[in-house]
Amino acid sequence: MTAIHAKRAFKYRFYPTDVQAAELSRTFGCVRKVYNLALAARSEAWTLRREQVTYNQTSAMLTGWKKTEELAFLREVSSVPLQQTLRHVQTAFTHFFAKRAKYPRFKTRKKSRKSAEYTRSGFRFRDGQLTLAKMTEPLDIVWSRALPEGAQLSTVNVSQDAAGRWFVSMLCDDPAIRPLPATDKAVGIDVGLTHLLTLSTGEKVANPRHERRDRGRLVRAQRELSRKAKGEGTNRAKARRKVAKIHARIADRRRDLLHKLTTRLMRENQTLVIEDLTVRSMVKNHTLARAISDASWSEFRSMLEYKAKWYGREVIAVDRFFPSSKLCSACGAVQERMPLDVRTWTCDCGTTHDRDVNAARNLLAAGLAVSVCGAGVRPQRSSPGGQLATKQKTPRREP
Repeated sequence: MTAIHAKRAFKYRFYPTDVQAAELSRTFGCVRKVYNLALAARSEAWTLRREQVTYNQTSAMLTGWKKTEELAFLREVSSVPLQQTLRHVQTAFTHFFAKRAKYPRFKTRKKSRKSAEYTRSGFRFRDGQLTLAKMTEPLDIVWSRALPEGAQLSTVNVSQDAAGRWFVSMLCDDPAIRPLPATDKAVGIDVGLTHLLTLSTGEKVANPRHERRDRGRLVRAQRELSRKAKGEGTNRAKARRKVAKIHARIADRRRDLLHKLTTRLMRENQTLVIEDLTVRSMVKNHTLARAISDASWSEFRSMLEYKAKWYGREVIAVDRFFPSSKLCSACGAVQERMPLDVRTWTCDCGTTHDRDVNAARNLLAAGLAVSVCGAGVRPQRSSPGGQLATKQKTPRREP
């Protein structure tokens, strides 16, 4: 099989010197300032004159801003991240007008992500060493895994998370990404809270509940933070950093598990059928919101979708109104009620079902039924209890 030369981001942690950290912090501040200026200019032009400002116009504005005495500090950092943030503003408005996102919001120093993006003219990568514009020394990167041989970096994104950790993400072609050998195996996947995943094969994956395991430490750290006086004090900053480190630990462990699970499912199956859940609406249930967020169903689906594109697999999403739990996978009868506390039940046909395994099997059957209809088919719901499914062959996410 031939490689598809997909773009892949390789993320590493690095440890900047004091000079590099100061330079990057200035760059983050300038990126945030330019983003806000461009957003304000575009919003004002539309509100007052019903004019749409383009990227080229904001680029010309940036040149003018640098010449003013008030914004002369913008000349002290590399111009590449500043131009890139103007492109990000353009992308944000494109998504807004296409109704894929809300109206762009202004960035704030405390809440917004600290990052800067460099294109090829803004960095040098030679002999395994990465040097950014305006810097004389290469970054001290922890190479936790090797880049593809002969990798040509297209963009480099430098960021600092709330826990104070520095990361560099390098985007390049990865020839190792190629379709896996085809197989005739298909699996239905039912996500849950007691068990993170239940497969149509009967296998159940335990939910490690990462947030619950660290909840005691998190609660103590948050209480310490709440006792610190609000402001820019050193003690409050330390307490905030401590809370952020615990959150980062939880997120890292959760992401690591999901990567291992999704990669295994891709290797073992050609077709994967999941339920099209609206997690954003489900987390409005305050009783289950914390548990649902900890399970990270949305991230699981996102990983499945982009890995399916990489490895030549197929992901099918079954409509959330499909009665997967109430439908008997043996005879097709639909139960009138199925409370959440019912984990096993017996159908009138005499078949005893495990609720989650039965749901996974029904999802698989519904997904395969839609797959037979052909690519791009999106059956609509005709009646309550009818088979509902939508098909998605490729993901909507960049690696």
